Amino acid sequence: MTTTTPSTQQLRLEPDSTARLANLCGRLDEHLRQIEQHLAIKIQHRGNQFQLVGAETAIGAGADALQALYAATAQGEQLSPNAVHLALSEHSAAADSGASEVSDASFIRTPKSSVKPRSPHQRDYVESIRRHDINFGIGPAGTGKTYLAVACAVEALVSERVNRLLLVRPAVEAGEKLGFLPGDLAQKIDPYLRPLYDALYEMLGFERVGRLIEKSVIEVAPLAYMRGRTLNNSFIILDESQNTTTAQMKMFLTRIGFGSTAVITGDATQIDLPKGERSGLIQATQILEGIEGISFSHFNAKDVVRHRLVQKIVEAYDDFDRSNVTSLPHQEQRHDRDS
Repeated sequence: MTTTTPSTQQLRLEPDSTARLANLCGRLDEHLRQIEQHLAIKIQHRGNQFQLVGAETAIGAGADALQALYAATAQGEQLSPNAVHLALSEHSAAADSGASEVSDASFIRTPKSSVKPRSPHQRDYVESIRRHDINFGIGPAGTGKTYLAVACAVEALVSERVNRLLLVRPAVEAGEKLGFLPGDLAQKIDPYLRPLYDALYEMLGFERVGRLIEKSVIEVAPLAYMRGRTLNNSFIILDESQNTTTAQMKMFLTRIGFGSTAVITGDATQIDLPKGERSGLIQATQILEGIEGISFSHFNAKDVVRHRLVQKIVEAYDDFDRSNVTSLPHQEQRHDRDS
């Protein structure tokens, strides 16, 4: 039996500031303990001198995260466990893939803020959107698929690369019925589109979004409203596309006109279609793979940028699904594939 000798890295954070170091370490060093637990390393420090012990790749990611977080304290940012989680996700994902830190070229500029991809998969996703006319972003909840797509759309609209922005969703209920929701059709559909509105408000501001919607420069609509249209010089996002049927997906993709960019996002593990109805997203990945001008970006649990427990929840469900599939009798597995 062989044992691997842990590596050691010394790190000096400059300038030496008691207030910034206290912010970095957190109450009772809670931020350092969080980094240790996430990367399976040990951190010791005296003042601004830090020593990291563990696997070489892990301590490299830890050092990068500490430096990035310390730099954030220079701007007066009060660090929180969530901020530490985001920094860890970014640097540990980059270390695992051998990729370098996300460069400034990958930042998405919007009027209210600059949006930074947090992982190599997110960076590749943004670059694919900028290069291709049709882009698929597929992966679990919380990986930034929709948020980054909206940011790219806002950037394209503000820079006048497109004239219109369309945000589209299928109105499929997740265990609820539209008929029992209060209000007229627009009010019934509004909850399905709320995440898209929220992202727009954050990037453009409430009043500006309202004006652009009034002028039909921004349109937020259910998928059914797309039939029969041709969309030129537009940036179109189809969100929650796992809940499209094959016919709906084909209809949407054939709406795209000259000078337009389309982004289709979805999570293949959260399909709310009636039993026996095949997801248009899953079929599209099989039919369109390899066509020039169409890109596919796949995300996993390591790309989750929400609360740190969301990543663990996604991984737990993935493990459960895999164990269930392998334990099914042969006949049941074949039936699932056929359906």
